[in-house]
Amino acid sequence: MDEGRTDIKLLSKSELQDLMNDIGEKPFRGKQIFKWIYKGVDDFAEMTDLSSALRSKLAQKAYIGRLKVEDKQESEDGTVKFLYRLNDGNCIETVFMKYRYGNSICVSSQAGCRMGCTFCASGKYGLSRDLYAGEIADQIIQTEKNTGQKIGHVVVMGTGEPFDNYDNVSEFIRRINDRDGSGIGMRNITVSTSGIIPVIDRFGRDFPQAGLAVSLHAPTDELRNRTMPVNRKYPVEELIKACRKYTGDTGRRITFEYAVINGFNDTDHYIGLLAELLKGMLCHVNLIPLNEIEDGRDLEGNDLHAGSRKRAGEIAEYLEKQGIPATVRRSLGRDIDAACGQLRLRKSK
Repeated sequence: MDEGRTDIKLLSKSELQDLMNDIGEKPFRGKQIFKWIYKGVDDFAEMTDLSSALRSKLAQKAYIGRLKVEDKQESEDGTVKFLYRLNDGNCIETVFMKYRYGNSICVSSQAGCRMGCTFCASGKYGLSRDLYAGEIADQIIQTEKNTGQKIGHVVVMGTGEPFDNYDNVSEFIRRINDRDGSGIGMRNITVSTSGIIPVIDRFGRDFPQAGLAVSLHAPTDELRNRTMPVNRKYPVEELIKACRKYTGDTGRRITFEYAVINGFNDTDHYIGLLAELLKGMLCHVNLIPLNEIEDGRDLEGNDLHAGSRKRAGEIAEYLEKQGIPATVRRSLGRDIDAACGQLRLRKSK
């Protein structure tokens, strides 16, 4: 809110149409405003297909909020990391990346995180609050304006657990998929979860064409419990069962994220168990050498250190031989605070 006015960017297309109805305007004007917002317009005066009277009325009753750039880091490989400040003072991270297939963005879904994964900077200080759908979407709008480049692929893998803020994340997906919004195809949208089982099934029903990534990072409860407290509620066996159901229901391949941690989850023993766990599933394993954080330890107090890219490559080769597609994630932004949560954490010190 701003002097009693409504932040119009937080409203859905239908809510904008309702607002138009409430102020005596035709509902289709709401659709026009929605289009302007996703073109990056942040001043009612620039909405040239609206009458001057309506623009004046809007300025009295509403404003167009926007994320403000608190910090920006640019990598030699073209990756750009933004620290955006929300209207309430909280900060979130967004990463713009260039790939051969086009530009991609990694957006945050919460300010902070309450999952408590011990190797991740995002949840170091817990959860501040959920993001509204409009705030998640504005990361795309502002990043396109700041980079001057169109974004065609979206991953919801930044700060926060998307399935812990599912209603806002699902509304965000609908807005950016809308042809009047960002117009991004469902197959170019991927959402990551640490494994909140009930929402996996719901996500599959709601968005069967979108992509799902699961942060697995360990093949056993004993190991996963030491770094991911969520596993105590949703253990590995039940998680994999839910994932197999998802692939059966949607026909969509799941990506399993696996942070390679030296001497912890990258031993031959655990990689063998990983292969057994995933055998026969429609999936892909994305191996990521751990991005180390300060005081990164498991819940038994053991330090966590990055496995080498060489070891990650060996694991990928082994999994491929077992019939499980696997790749080592391309390393982007290594010369900046590109790992999720690092820039936000540094700024909060």
